[in-house]
Amino acid sequence: MDSSIITGLAFFLFIAGILIYAVILYNGLVRLRNENDRAWANIDVLLKQRHDEIPNLVETVKGYMQHEQQTLLAVTQARSASMNAASIAQKAVADLKMETALRSLFAVAENYPQLKANENFLNLQNRITELEERIADRREFFNDDVNTYNTRIGQIPDVFVASFLSLKPRTFFKVSDEDRKQLEVKFVNGQSSGA
Repeated sequence: MDSSIITGLAFFLFIAGILIYAVILYNGLVRLRNENDRAWANIDVLLKQRHDEIPNLVETVKGYMQHEQQTLLAVTQARSASMNAASIAQKAVADLKMETALRSLFAVAENYPQLKANENFLNLQNRITELEERIADRREFFNDDVNTYNTRIGQIPDVFVASFLSLKPRTFFKVSDEDRKQLEVKFVNGQSSGA
């Protein structure tokens, strides 16, 4: 065989190997990106389910907690902020506010024995608590996926394929330390006040 044919064949195999490797890297990055999107969609579904339960909860406790309008208002405002949040960072902050408002509401509900005995309230409380736990689990799963994706697009050789495709690091579903501060609830003469 002619040495130019062997050289040409070797060059062709080398280029084909590089292209196949690039396709494998590309497919891996696309898979990770899609897993991030799926993980976020799972969180978003749970957040929507929680949003849908909040009006029922507020209506259930309204009659019992006539002196706790501030607590009910905090829950309603947190729900509104959560529904209007667009980015992952905004949703994370709104999620923390919703958790805080719900904890405050459930803590205040402890002062109302008739409310605690209301089967509808107990069902809603259990449902929302279950959703909170599922959101926390999904948040952890989402952040793991984001971490894997961000690591892969920053490592060689994936970084070259990622930059060619303009893939950017994704944001974790987390809150800042400032937003993490807990709302302090104080009880004064049977009424709660946020500090």
